[in-house]
Amino acid sequence: MTHEHPNPRVTPITPVDAVHVDVPVDVEVPTSDPVEDDVTTPEHDPSEIRIAFLLFPDLTQLDLTGPAQVLSRVPGARIEYVAATLDPVPSDCGLSLVPTVTIADAAPADVLVVPGGDGAFDAMLDPEIVGFVRREAERATWVTSVCTGAFVLGAAGLLAGKRATTHWASKPMLAAFGATPVDERVVDDGSIVTAAGVSAGIDMALWFASELAGQPVAERIQLQIEYDPQPPFDAGSADRADARVVAEARAAAEESRGERVARAAAAVIRRPAT
Repeated sequence: MTHEHPNPRVTPITPVDAVHVDVPVDVEVPTSDPVEDDVTTPEHDPSEIRIAFLLFPDLTQLDLTGPAQVLSRVPGARIEYVAATLDPVPSDCGLSLVPTVTIADAAPADVLVVPGGDGAFDAMLDPEIVGFVRREAERATWVTSVCTGAFVLGAAGLLAGKRATTHWASKPMLAAFGATPVDERVVDDGSIVTAAGVSAGIDMALWFASELAGQPVAERIQLQIEYDPQPPFDAGSADRADARVVAEARAAAEESRGERVARAAAAVIRRPAT
């Protein structure tokens, strides 16, 4: 006999029609440890805001370091960088990032930030990572993603029935997790907040800074980091970039990532209700 999960954000989903992804019926999928039913949301110490960044191999470092540069300046912020081990984690540009705590030892966070990168499509198939994100969703105020980190949230069952965004090239595939993909830079759907590609993480972090400490503090942080983008050309959006380049990039994303998305979606669909 099943019963409703204690956290409505963690919702088993049923198969949905994905725009570009067919979920195979005979694929082997990972399993993860069940979430403990007695997990409770921690009391919030007003003098401290616990913000955890998840690290995994081949993440896009700006997805993480952009928001970290903003959120580390929020008064009372305590930043942790969480990974499977304390070994340096290589990013997709060759820069390695050093964790401060392991998944096993991580304390509850008020805000969990999940970056993207091609490594996110392997991370969403990692039972330890998916189990950690699901566990944190039980006790965090916000669970957030930058770029393709949204797919890790999807694999944890957090996007079912949610509006969400991600990198434009992979956005249609969010439907495989029961999400409604939307063309917005930052999407706030209750306790789940998703940001579009890479640099959008800075926008999301400034939004969070305003939520956590007020708009004057957020504006001061924006000024401190001199976040005033003035690119030399206007090609940063799929709506304005060359149509042929956009089409080729989207097709390449679907070809390289679609099979992994299908496997992760199948794992969520087959996970029994608790």
